[in-house]
Amino acid sequence: MNPPASRPLHRVLILNGPNLNQLGKREPEIYGSTTLATIETLCRKHAQTHGLTMTFQQSNHEGVLIDAIQNSSDEALIINAAALTHQSIALLDSLRAFTGFILEVHLSNIYKREPYRRHSYISEAADGLICGLGAQGYLLALDAVAHHLNESPKEKAHV
Repeated sequence: MNPPASRPLHRVLILNGPNLNQLGKREPEIYGSTTLATIETLCRKHAQTHGLTMTFQQSNHEGVLIDAIQNSSDEALIINAAALTHQSIALLDSLRAFTGFILEVHLSNIYKREPYRRHSYISEAADGLICGLGAQGYLLALDAVAHHLNESPKEKAHV
């Protein structure tokens, strides 16, 4: 499904942090059996329905994620920083410099897990948070990005 010609294409960057390349194998009782490759495929299809152009990236290295944020010209960012969520002030600083819309996503509900997972540095920069809904959280984040990017400035002012 192609977007209407009158609607501009918006760009979104989806970043995934350490160990998410192990989805489907690592602790499926917590993270589910869906692989990151499957999540990427689902996101690409879903982004198209909203007329979004999407970049999807995963890294086990904090600096690679920071570089991706700093080099991004995208209007929105969906980030699952994984364990870096709870420890990376450097990632937080790069997010604070990002001028677009930021959504934080987690497959599991970080607030029902170990105490050290209940603090998110990412949340300090994010416009919203989706957690505990598995792979569906990414699709809901794309819905929210599309809604946000397609709102008129007047609508945004009244929210």
